[in-house]
Amino acid sequence: MSNTIQRSALDQLFDEARTYNEWSEKPVDEQMVRELYDLLKWGPTSANCCPARFVWVRTADGKAELAALAMDANRSKIPAAPVTVIIGYDLAFPETMPKLFPAQAEMMRQFFQQPGVAEVTAMRNSSLQGAYLIIAARALGLDCGPMSGFDNPGVDRKFFAGTRIQSNFICCLGYRKPGTPYQRNPRLTFEEAGWFA
Repeated sequence: MSNTIQRSALDQLFDEARTYNEWSEKPVDEQMVRELYDLLKWGPTSANCCPARFVWVRTADGKAELAALAMDANRSKIPAAPVTVIIGYDLAFPETMPKLFPAQAEMMRQFFQQPGVAEVTAMRNSSLQGAYLIIAARALGLDCGPMSGFDNPGVDRKFFAGTRIQSNFICCLGYRKPGTPYQRNPRLTFEEAGWFA
């Protein structure tokens, strides 16, 4: 018996999913944002370290502040989206290990506090968690517009002041405006992207 999900679900998550830059007027309410987080949080991370931190930018003032820190090509996308989430990573995440990995809490906390380990672990795993966010959002019927192309230090000062959190990337969330996607760009073939060993 196969455990493969239905073809329509694969289409929604991957084959027919697109990156969107223009949005309908349909809102994304707080309940949807919380449901999205409660889904994405179950994606695996190294030793369950969960270093990603999320700022869900929904207010007009918040959107304007974030848009001002984006490159010109991205600036108009942020105010137009119902929500834009800043995916950051907390370099202080080792302090959460007693909660997240109680069986070996102190050992894992000390391991992640070694020089250079927290930085690479947090960046890698927050990127994973950002990818889980995109898949979870699509699964819930939302559309996504992930992007870099912004002033990371500026975003850190504005949205993460007084913390050890640094921004990774941002992602607009909402419901696409019909007829807006560009023609889909190609991808590498299996043989171009990898090989068996």
